[in-house]
Amino acid sequence: MTKIPITLRGAEMLRTELHRLKTVDRPAVITAIAEARAQGDITENAEYEAARERQGFIEGRIIELEAKLANAQVIDPSRLEDDGRVVFGTTVELADTASGETVTYQIVGEDEADIKQAKISYSSPIAKALIGKFSGDVAEVRTPGGVKEFEVVDVKYV
Repeated sequence: MTKIPITLRGAEMLRTELHRLKTVDRPAVITAIAEARAQGDITENAEYEAARERQGFIEGRIIELEAKLANAQVIDPSRLEDDGRVVFGTTVELADTASGETVTYQIVGEDEADIKQAKISYSSPIAKALIGKFSGDVAEVRTPGGVKEFEVVDVKYV
């Protein structure tokens, strides 16, 4: 299977969630199932059905997280060679060439992407247009509203 890039912080977030699912959520749902079974007939027991459904979700998520971590290529942006080029993990300051507005994004893995925290996935159109660019370069990004141009103002490896 192909390695999937993820930042050090993103890998830690996945490990934390996996640990919580295994040590807190899984035992809690097992207890809920046992309590529901103790109430008698499970064929018409809504609490039992809900607990079983929750257990299925938890077990599925555990499998998904274990697979993601097994296939992860963890990248620490602060340890990358700082040659000024936009790569996975870098924080990029951009200026919209039309309006002059500036925005800052960090290019991260798909599971870490959160536009509210200024983190964009490496597979997003903006990140794809930026990767490989240097400060001063202009990147064209196709958006639903047409093509936008962004100038790379600064690239940080943090």
